[in-house]
Amino acid sequence: MKKIVLLFIVVLWAGVLAAQQKFHRIDFKTPSALQAFLQRKTAPYPLLSAHRGGPMPGYPENCIETFENAARLQPVIIEFDVALSRDSALVVMHDDRLDRTTTGSGPVGEHTLAQLSELRLRDNEGRLTAFRIPTLDQVLKWGSGKVLFTIDIKRGVPYRMVIDAVRRNKAENRSIIITYSANQAAEVHRLAPDLMISASVGREEDLARLNSMGVPDNRIVAFTGTSARPASLYTLLHSRGVTAIMGTMGNIDRQAKAKPDAGVYTKLVELGADVLSTDELQLAGKELDAYRRKSGMRLKALVVR
Repeated sequence: MKKIVLLFIVVLWAGVLAAQQKFHRIDFKTPSALQAFLQRKTAPYPLLSAHRGGPMPGYPENCIETFENAARLQPVIIEFDVALSRDSALVVMHDDRLDRTTTGSGPVGEHTLAQLSELRLRDNEGRLTAFRIPTLDQVLKWGSGKVLFTIDIKRGVPYRMVIDAVRRNKAENRSIIITYSANQAAEVHRLAPDLMISASVGREEDLARLNSMGVPDNRIVAFTGTSARPASLYTLLHSRGVTAIMGTMGNIDRQAKAKPDAGVYTKLVELGADVLSTDELQLAGKELDAYRRKSGMRLKALVVR
């Protein structure tokens, strides 16, 4: 009897370890394959974007170990932030200051890369971890064959430097550059006409303005804001081959946590959102997993191991 119990425990533990090692890989082999998916030329497959990489207890925002953890839970787009060190190195960091998320203090831009590399990261509960601030090059290299990226470029960081890093790491097949105005989108498109751009589109007029400034539909991923838009906007975007991202960070995520059986995320996908950018990766992921299974959805570029 003891042997049977021991064997059961070993099998159960092996199953737990196997689940922990599972990894959802999104691997678009070429930039054109990514573009075909984002331009809705292939079968739809709703995705989650892990805001700031998907932080949770023990996993700080904006670090590779957290990105790894997110990809074990879901096929994900990783949203992360890029800042500039004093010696012009591109590092992954959201805040202008180091105080909240690291063992350091003061403005990020007043520290060299060597100094930043010595710091350790804290999770969102303030607990110290063993993890470090990664560089943009390290993140882009790590993501090859694993995840997609939406790259949020902080104020004062030249777009050209980030685009050069994408080129250097051959990351065009997994990168989307975030912009916040039509002027910024036009600048990125001028610098890199082949890259996909996340641009704010809350109304039909916003899309028309982007077009008037030379940004074509086939390079736009539309960020429609952090609240639901009329179904007509999503219909328009889809008719023009534009993927729609909706942010659920804040009120929507709180509503979903308060009523986990209400199908909050499913309703947004059914409304027309193709990507949900969330702070609740596990909760939203469980719901989207069920929705995709029920709908029989498959993503050719996805491999789960």
